[in-house]
Amino acid sequence: TEQRRHHAAIAHTQTPPAGAREQPDRRSTRSVAKPSFCGLREPCCVIVHPSQPQRGRIPRLAMATTAKLWTRLAANAAKKTSPRVINSGQGAYLTIDGREYLNFCSSHYLGFALEPRLKAAAQNAIDVHGLGTGYRTLSGTHALHVELEKRLAEFKGTEAAVCFTSAYAANASAVQTLLGKHDIVVSDQLNHASIIDAVRVAGVKNKFAYKHSDMADLEAKLQEARELQKTPKPDGEHPLILIITDGVFSMDGDLADLPTICDLAKKYDALTMVDDAHGEGVLGKGGRGVVNHFGLEGVVDIEIGSLSKAFSVMGGFIAAKQPLIDHYMMNARQRLMSIALTIPDTAALLEAVTMLGESEELVEKLWGNVDYLKKGFVDRGFDIGHSETPIIPVMIGDEDKAKAFSQKLFEKGVFASPIVFPMVPRGTARVRVIVSASFSQGDCDAGLKAFEEVAAELR
Repeated sequence: TEQRRHHAAIAHTQTPPAGAREQPDRRSTRSVAKPSFCGLREPCCVIVHPSQPQRGRIPRLAMATTAKLWTRLAANAAKKTSPRVINSGQGAYLTIDGREYLNFCSSHYLGFALEPRLKAAAQNAIDVHGLGTGYRTLSGTHALHVELEKRLAEFKGTEAAVCFTSAYAANASAVQTLLGKHDIVVSDQLNHASIIDAVRVAGVKNKFAYKHSDMADLEAKLQEARELQKTPKPDGEHPLILIITDGVFSMDGDLADLPTICDLAKKYDALTMVDDAHGEGVLGKGGRGVVNHFGLEGVVDIEIGSLSKAFSVMGGFIAAKQPLIDHYMMNARQRLMSIALTIPDTAALLEAVTMLGESEELVEKLWGNVDYLKKGFVDRGFDIGHSETPIIPVMIGDEDKAKAFSQKLFEKGVFASPIVFPMVPRGTARVRVIVSASFSQGDCDAGLKAFEEVAAELR
């Protein structure tokens, strides 16, 4: 009771007389609450001082909010799963906890991860130039970077190329640097997460997703996009339409229908962008990619490439006509605000491009293994979907059974990953096999035998 009287007395002293006009503090339009402690342990009242920020006490609400965050994170940590730790190079076999496992789950299609020529090129570059680089716009553009971009453009049959530290960054740059929020994206429903994120980063509001590889649905979406395009943007220009697709879809191993996509792009005045992460080093003449595979050099506007799969190093790139590459070089934030590829990475990549230009032997060996394994799976009664590439989905269906299948394979010395929801729709779980030129026929036979044994055990 005494405390309530005390509060009331202080509140009364802060109330202006009847009829008086309160004079605002014109130094600030913001009212900030300042607690008055009055000798008590808790604030007894709040007096408004417009020009003084609140100091000292942290609001209880904020403390409760952050406490809840840490509680949620701790609960999620209990569900954490850790990847298997590799103690070897990424060859045909991986060493895990002292045991060798047949490597059916790495995207090192050509076996370059352990290629002596790439290792020697990296070591020689370290001896001459050291390790690190810098920002490309300051002191980080090395002669090796310039040479790599020139060689990649020649390899891809484009006018120019620009490199990034990952294909994820290349995808983000390709979209964000070219499009604004009033432009239009038309994207395959099964495109890789890096493409989805690239569109989000760009802030594009007008987004259409067409049914996977359904060209009739793509045309329907382009018709809607064309109607939107008739309304000018705030700057008076009409919106760009960009069709984006994976070249190879990594869950099923099927190819985009690029010839039809390019025909529709021409019909509806759209640009085309292809993420060829799983086509580099695999498809086309000497591994030049999916665009070369379909004979569409100079027709596809933007090609995204990965340097960490078939090339087995790290990084990504955009290949396109010179004016567009110049635009990316001057404006792509993922290039301007990030470090360049390291010296050894760049040297190893140059050697990989050199090797692919010298011979098609590794690409041919890869496809020999692909054909052998696909026939082996089909002959043993496995459903491998509609794969057209070294990605072979061994269809299981049930999520738990796919996980159990993968675990039993691992116990038999074969490392092949289960692919389950949300990576694929429910009921379409599979064990994904990725083929490499580094496999011998004996390796392929060992893998097929393990699959056959596990299938019998789980039947």
